[in-house]
Amino acid sequence: MNLLTTLKRTALMVLVLFLSIASYAQTGKISGIVSDKKTGETLIGVSVKIAGTNKGISTDVDGRYAITALASGKYTLQISYVGYTTKEISDIDVTGGKAVTLNVILEESSSLKLNDVVIRATFKQESVNSLYAQQKNSSVISDGISSDQIKKSPDRNTSDVLKRVSGATIQDNKFVIVRGLSDRYNTATLDNSTLPSTEANRKAFSFDIVPSNLVDKITINKTATPDLPADFAGGAVQIVTKDIPEQNFLSFGVGYGYNSQSTFKDFLATKKNAVNYLGFEDGSKQLAENFPTSDQIAKGTLSSSKNIAALKSLPNDLSVRNRSALPTQNYQLSLGRVKHFENGNTFGALISGTYRNSQNINQDVERNFYVYNYTDNQYKFSTNLGGLANFAYTFGKNKISFKNIYNRNYDDTYAVRTGIKDGNSLNQFYAYDVMQKSLFKTTLEGDHQIGEGNNKLKWTASYSNIGNNQPNQLKINYTKPLAAQNDPSVLYQANITSLGKDNTRLFSDLNEDIYAGDVNYSTPFKLFDASTIFKVGLGSQYRDRKFSARFIGAELITNNPTLQTQIRSLPVDQIFSQSLFESGVYRIAEVGGELDSYSANSFTNYGYLMLDQKFGEKLRAVYGVRVESYNVKVMSISKTYVDDSQVDFLPSLNLTYSLTDKANLRASYYRTLARPEFRELSLSSYYDYELLGNITGNPNLKRSLIDNADIRYEIYPEAGQLFSVSAFYKHFTNAIESYRYDVLSTPDVSFFNTPKAYTYGVELEARKNLNFVSGSNFFKNTTAYFNLSLIKSKVTNPTDQNYIDKTRPMVGQSPYVINAGLQHSALDNKLNFNILYNKIGRRIVQASGVNFPSTWENPRDVLDLQVSYKVLKTKGEIKLNAGDILNQRSLIYFDYNGDKKYNGSVGNGGDETFSSYKPGTNISLSFNYTF
Repeated sequence: MNLLTTLKRTALMVLVLFLSIASYAQTGKISGIVSDKKTGETLIGVSVKIAGTNKGISTDVDGRYAITALASGKYTLQISYVGYTTKEISDIDVTGGKAVTLNVILEESSSLKLNDVVIRATFKQESVNSLYAQQKNSSVISDGISSDQIKKSPDRNTSDVLKRVSGATIQDNKFVIVRGLSDRYNTATLDNSTLPSTEANRKAFSFDIVPSNLVDKITINKTATPDLPADFAGGAVQIVTKDIPEQNFLSFGVGYGYNSQSTFKDFLATKKNAVNYLGFEDGSKQLAENFPTSDQIAKGTLSSSKNIAALKSLPNDLSVRNRSALPTQNYQLSLGRVKHFENGNTFGALISGTYRNSQNINQDVERNFYVYNYTDNQYKFSTNLGGLANFAYTFGKNKISFKNIYNRNYDDTYAVRTGIKDGNSLNQFYAYDVMQKSLFKTTLEGDHQIGEGNNKLKWTASYSNIGNNQPNQLKINYTKPLAAQNDPSVLYQANITSLGKDNTRLFSDLNEDIYAGDVNYSTPFKLFDASTIFKVGLGSQYRDRKFSARFIGAELITNNPTLQTQIRSLPVDQIFSQSLFESGVYRIAEVGGELDSYSANSFTNYGYLMLDQKFGEKLRAVYGVRVESYNVKVMSISKTYVDDSQVDFLPSLNLTYSLTDKANLRASYYRTLARPEFRELSLSSYYDYELLGNITGNPNLKRSLIDNADIRYEIYPEAGQLFSVSAFYKHFTNAIESYRYDVLSTPDVSFFNTPKAYTYGVELEARKNLNFVSGSNFFKNTTAYFNLSLIKSKVTNPTDQNYIDKTRPMVGQSPYVINAGLQHSALDNKLNFNILYNKIGRRIVQASGVNFPSTWENPRDVLDLQVSYKVLKTKGEIKLNAGDILNQRSLIYFDYNGDKKYNGSVGNGGDETFSSYKPGTNISLSFNYTF
C-alpha cells in the first residue's frame, strides 16, 4: 500500500511539473554576445536597449545580454559603447515566447566624430556579420563549432559533434586524433580546466558523456598560445558547456541500437543483477577485507583452516549463461532553468543525466602470430552512467559558475579463446574481466570586471577524482596435446598447478585525486598606437595517485596423480568449488611483488605573459611565453624510483595578416611538450590477455619537447563556409613511444624515448554550400565539407639494442587522414541528412623490438549516416543513425615482408595477424522531445 501511495505521489509531482513547464509565461526574449570586430574579445558594459523605449540592459562580464518579457512582434536594438560606433539592428522577430539569439560585433571609432555615426543592419545581416567575425578572429589556427551550428545538426553528444570538426577523428568515442597524431599528443579541457583521462594507461576522454544541447562551443586549437595547456602537438580540444540557458526547458531522449555482429546473437555472460545495469559492482567480486596479506602468503605460515577460509572467500561464481544480446539502450534527461531579476542579475541552472547499456560481441577474433594460432570470442556487457550539473549567477559585472560532471563505466567481459600454441598444444582459455571506471570533476570559476573598461579577472578552482577498480579478473587455460585432438579419452587439463600472471586472479584498484587552480587577468591598452590586449596568468595542478595490485590464485597441491587429473579436467565453474577447497587440495598463492603496486604524484606550476596586438588594419600578432615547473614522483612501498623535476620555457608567436575581409594568412611558431603517464613510468607489470604479453613501464622516460611551425591560408567565401590550405612541421626531442620489449623472445610491451623524430605535412580543408551548382533549394540547403591531411614522419630509434627498425614512422602517426561529408536540410530545416566518411592511413601500434617487427593498424573506410526529422511543432526529433556501414575488418598485423600492406599468412610469404575482426554496423533510432 505504501508503494502504491508513493507511486501516486510521484506521478502527481511529475504532472504538476509538466503543467508548470507548459504554462510558464509565453513572453520572449532577445539575447546574445557583443564582441569586438577585430579581436573577437567580448565587451563588458555595452548598452543594449529596445529602440524607442527605456527597456534595456548592459552586457555582463562575458559580454552577454538578455532583454526579457517581450511580447510577440518585431523589434529594433540599439547597441552603444564608449569608443565604438553605435549600431542599430532591425527586423528582430520575437514570436511565441521563444528566445531569439543575436550576436553583435562592434567596430572601434576611428575618430571622436564617428561617435555620432550609427551603423544600421537587419537581424539577418548582423547574424552573418557576427559569424564572419567569429571565423576570422581566432588568434590561432583552429577549427570549431558553435552552439548554433550544433542546433542544426542531428548530433546527440559531444563525441558526435567532434566528428564534424575539420582534422579531428574520434575513435571508440574517447580517443581523439588530430592531424593524424595519436591521443598522446592531444589534450582536452572542459570548462577551462584540463579534462582528466578516463583510462589509467593513456590519454582518453569520454566525450560522449556531455549532451550536445548543453555545449556552448567546441574549439580545436592546432597551434598554441601561452594561455593554453602546453602538453599537445596535434590539437587542444576545448569544450565549454552552457551554464545559463537561453530559456527554460525540459528535454528527454530515448534511443535503441542494433549491432549487426551482436544484437540478438548468443551472448555468453556471468549472472547480472540490477546494480550492474546501473553501472556498479555489488561487492561480491571484491577481495575480502580480512584476506591474508602478501607477506602472510609469502611466508607460508597460514594454518590449514586460514588457508581454506581464504580460498572460500574468493569470488567463485564462474557459471556462464547463454542469452540473446539485447539492443543498446540510451536515455537522456536534461533540465534548464533561467531567472532574470529586476536588478539585472541572472541565475541559471542546467542539469542532465545520461544512461547507456550495450551488449557487444567481438566474434571470431583472429590472432595468428609467433607461436599462437588462436580464435577469440569476446562478450562485453557495458553500462555508462553520466551526470552534469551547472549553476551560474551574474551580478553587476561579475559572474560565478559552479560546474560539475560525473561519469561511470561498468564493463564486464567474458572471453573464450581456442586454438593451437607452439604447433603442438591445443588451448582453451577463459577470461572473466570486470572493470569499473569513474570520473568526477567539479569546477568553481569567477569572472569579474576590474575598474572601468574591458579589464577582466578570471579564476578557476577545480577538483577531480578518477577511479579504476578491477576485481577478480580471472584467467585460466586448459591444454591438451595436438596429437590427441580427436581422442576423447584425453581431456583438457587446467594450468592450476603453478601460478603466473597469465593464470591468476587480479585484484587492482586505482584512485587519483587532482587539484587545480588558476587566475588570469587581461587588460586592453594602446602600444605604439596599436590596440593591444595584455594577458597574464598563474596556475597549479597537483595529481596524487594510488594504485594497488595483487595477483592471487588457488594452486593445486595434491600429490595424487589420478585426483590431480580429475580436478584439472573439471570445467571452470566447478574447478574451484567450495567442497574442493574444504578438502585441502588447494593452497592460496600469490605472484608478483611490491613493484606491482605504486603511488605517484605530480606538481605542475605555470605562469605566462601574452600580448594580443594589432598593427594597423591588417596585421595581428599574439605572442608571449609560458613557463612550466614540473615535478613527478613514482614510488613503490619501500622506495622512490622516479623523482624528476623540469622547468620549461615555452615561447609562441601567432601572426595573422588580413589579406581581404574574407581571407587571412596565418603563420606561427610554438614550443609544446608531452609527458609520460604515471603508468608508463611505473615498474608495475601487468599481463594483458589480448596482447598476449606483459606491459611494463620504464622509470627512465623523459618528457618530450616539441618545436612546431605552421602556415595557413584561409578564405571564407560566405558565412559558415571555409577553404584553407596549411603546412606544418614538428620536431620531437625524446619522443615517447611504445615498443615490443622482446629481449626474452616474448611479445611484451614497454616504452622508450627516441632521440630524434619529426613530422611534417599539408592539410586541406573545405566547407562549401553547393548553391554554385544550381540555384535550386536542394543545392542551397546542401553543404559539403572535406579535410585531407598528408603527413610524413620519421623516428630514429635508440641504439641501446639492435632494434629491427633503425628508422621508422612515429607510433600512432597516420600518413594521411581523410574526413568528408555532405549535410542537407529540407522542409524548412525539419529534415536533415548527414553522410560522414573517414579514413586513417596505416599506422604503427607498437614499434619493433629486437625480435618482433612493428605492429601496424590497417586502414579502414568508415561511412556513417545520420537522418533526423523534427516533429510535434519542432519540439520533438526522430533520429536514425547508421555507423560503420561498410563494416570493414579491423586489422592489426606484423608487416614481415615490409611491403606496407597486409598479405595474409607467413606460409604464403606474407605477414602475421596480431588481431583481426569485424566490429559490426551500428544502427540506432532515437526520439528527443523538448518542453
